[in-house]
Amino acid sequence: MEQLIKYRIVCTLSFGDIYGQIMIWLIVIFLSLASALALWSAERQIYALATVGLILVLSLPFLLFAFVTTLLNHIELDPIEVDAKNPTARRQPPTQKPAEASS
Repeated sequence: MEQLIKYRIVCTLSFGDIYGQIMIWLIVIFLSLASALALWSAERQIYALATVGLILVLSLPFLLFAFVTTLLNHIELDPIEVDAKNPTARRQPPTQKPAEASS
């Protein structure tokens, strides 16, 4: 019977990979708030609230899509070597250093 190959899942995502996406979405939020303040008056308050809601509702799916695709692009499957005599898995050394707290 052929043995199955075992894999180790490694996520290489860092904050720098999503930093630009966060900055763009913050700009979108601030622009929507600025447009709401521009539309705000005694008669058009509902238009201001509708503008903010519409912009947020339309931008959230794009933000979610960008985050998920970026995350999926940074997931790696590394094969784990298995000896024929010793069926316990031998792990390969990690390719990246773990995050450390700075003092």
